[in-house]
Amino acid sequence: MIRHHRPEVGTATRGSHAQVTARTAGPLRFRPRSTIAMIAVTAVGIVAFGWPLLASPDSPIAHVGDAPLLFALMLPLLMAVMLAELSEDGIDAKTVAMLGVLAAVGAALRPLGTGVAGLEPVFFLLVLAGRAYGPAFGFVLGATTLFASALVTAGVGPWLPFQMFGAAWVGAGAGMLPRCRGWRELTTLAVYGAIAGLFYGLALNLSFWPFTLGGETAISFVAGDPVVDNLRRFVVFTGVTSLGFDIPRALLTATLVVVTGTPILRALRRAGRRAAFEAPIAFEPRPDELP
Repeated sequence: MIRHHRPEVGTATRGSHAQVTARTAGPLRFRPRSTIAMIAVTAVGIVAFGWPLLASPDSPIAHVGDAPLLFALMLPLLMAVMLAELSEDGIDAKTVAMLGVLAAVGAALRPLGTGVAGLEPVFFLLVLAGRAYGPAFGFVLGATTLFASALVTAGVGPWLPFQMFGAAWVGAGAGMLPRCRGWRELTTLAVYGAIAGLFYGLALNLSFWPFTLGGETAISFVAGDPVVDNLRRFVVFTGVTSLGFDIPRALLTATLVVVTGTPILRALRRAGRRAAFEAPIAFEPRPDELP
């Protein structure tokens, strides 16, 4: 009896013109160039958010009233460079589909709590997806989700690049958390979600605080003042105006991670395994394999 054996993936078939093997990879990965770009973009992003506290009194930027608007124009260009670096090896259709589905879900979730005591349910999805698929995927998902939700809710404005950058950091940070499983993973993600919710509010406050109030009040930015004085005013400004929104956001994010984290992480990881995110690699045949 003659048995016909089916060639396995990754093995050579004699007489074939090429050998094809499969490589399993994450949806998006940081490579050396993209890692350098990420560090550079993050550094500029920190300056864009915190320039009032970072600029010295004699710095020219400390006296430029439209500096936040200049950064609002600069951030999209930096994010475009970052996305180009992440896709240097190409983003396959599976990754695009996964990004599209999750960004659409996030865009639908965000209007449910916008403007109501800071309750924004979208951040728990960024945390879980960033954890499941890695920091690069989390970075792109955070940016695309906030952009899509802005289009849905007509929220496009000079604040949008800062929101996109903040959400991108939230998603990327979740993918950089240490490896763990079970209740430790859920606890880590819940604590991170709460901290990320608070710092997202602080970062967004920095993006518009310098030109929100005029005059030398107890909570307004004063160009050229020492960093300590402006920092004290910013802390007071945050406590008076936004802490009541930031704390509910942090608590809601942590609660949703605890309640839904296990099934959603399981579903995301199962979808990633089934999609496999495999890219075929073709190798040239050896001379003795040619017909």
